Amino acid sequence: MKILNYGIIMNVTIWNEYHPSSKSGRVYKTYPDGIHVALNQIFEGNEELYNVTLVTQDEPENGLTDLVLNGTDVLIWWGHIWQDNVLSSVADKVCKRVLDGMGAIFLNSAYGSKPFVKLMGTSCKAKWRETDEKERLWVVDPSHPILSGIPETFIIEPETMIGEVFDIPTPDELLLLGWFPGGEVIRAGCTFKRGRGKIFYFQPGHETCPTYYNKNVKQIILNAVAWANPVGTVAVENYITHEKDMPAEPVEVVKKSKLKSFFRR
Repeated sequence: MKILNYGIIMNVTIWNEYHPSSKSGRVYKTYPDGIHVALNQIFEGNEELYNVTLVTQDEPENGLTDLVLNGTDVLIWWGHIWQDNVLSSVADKVCKRVLDGMGAIFLNSAYGSKPFVKLMGTSCKAKWRETDEKERLWVVDPSHPILSGIPETFIIEPETMIGEVFDIPTPDELLLLGWFPGGEVIRAGCTFKRGRGKIFYFQPGHETCPTYYNKNVKQIILNAVAWANPVGTVAVENYITHEKDMPAEPVEVVKKSKLKSFFRR
């Protein structure tokens, strides 16, 4: 895979709900070690560029302690049937870190996760059909770095249908469209900015489908991590969040005599 990197080590945290049902049956056959391990394989062989941390929902603080979150440049989130049980306090911390500059990549059913819904400010609900179908993805913006090395169109098969109406805000950038044989379409790759943080939502990747072994999917996720990495952001402690209103002190006090002379011109 092509590596997009800006000469610094990226600290990537991969979060997976890892529901007990995924440890048996079809999900286990598809991802025997969990989706988080499959996603980690995207970065293998490039340890000099990425420090990857794997966490799961059943860990203390859902795996996202202050130590983990504050050391994360880009968070990859995969969740589905268990993510409603994520602690609200943890979801709030994730949102705050995004506002402070942490990048976030939400995959597949993570559109229903607490952090994504809070960051979007809408219900984020979509149509869905859990059957083995194929999805054809179309590149909308071939100039975008997330789509570097990606063909104009490619097929993922099998994949579960997620379709419009998808109740998200108008994306800052629409990168990919998905089409299903039933006629449904989906905004399959979208970017957003919240505070100083960059967000990428990527729709493919149901837990019963081997989507994260697809070379184009892996390349898109790798590219998205490089794009979302907070290069050049200020330190967290120097960034004013929206937790409360703060009075603005004037940068320079202009004397009335100067203002009078200005308006006489």
